[in-house]
Amino acid sequence: ATYLVPAGSPIRELDEVDRKGVRIAVAQKSAYDLYLSRSIRNAELVRAEGIQGSYDLFVAQKLEALAGLEARLLADAQTLPGSRILEGRFTAVQQAIGTPRGHGGADDLREFVAGIKASGLVARTIERHGIRGVSPAP
Repeated sequence: ATYLVPAGSPIRELDEVDRKGVRIAVAQKSAYDLYLSRSIRNAELVRAEGIQGSYDLFVAQKLEALAGLEARLLADAQTLPGSRILEGRFTAVQQAIGTPRGHGGADDLREFVAGIKASGLVARTIERHGIRGVSPAP
């Protein structure tokens, strides 16, 4: 997760976001909202319902930053000429896979994940859905 800033923003680095007077649009109850709620000390979090809601709020209220996952922010940046995504990340959202007890173990899951990655399914799915900024884990 990182930030999108509007055209002309003086904010250039991640550590410049947590300052007095900076308002950050964020999707309420998202993983990065929970992280920012614990870590932001000076900026103000402005919450909206859902990812699209946080983008709409960012634009409508001319906020200083929009927090989100890079893949979505890349798409949002396409609709806001001159906007920029800050390099780096303030947190990462880890993904996991699991099964109910008695339906296979960790070795089965590792084999399944390795197989769908090796077959190219994960990469094709990412490409088919036009997701930018994401790639299969090594």
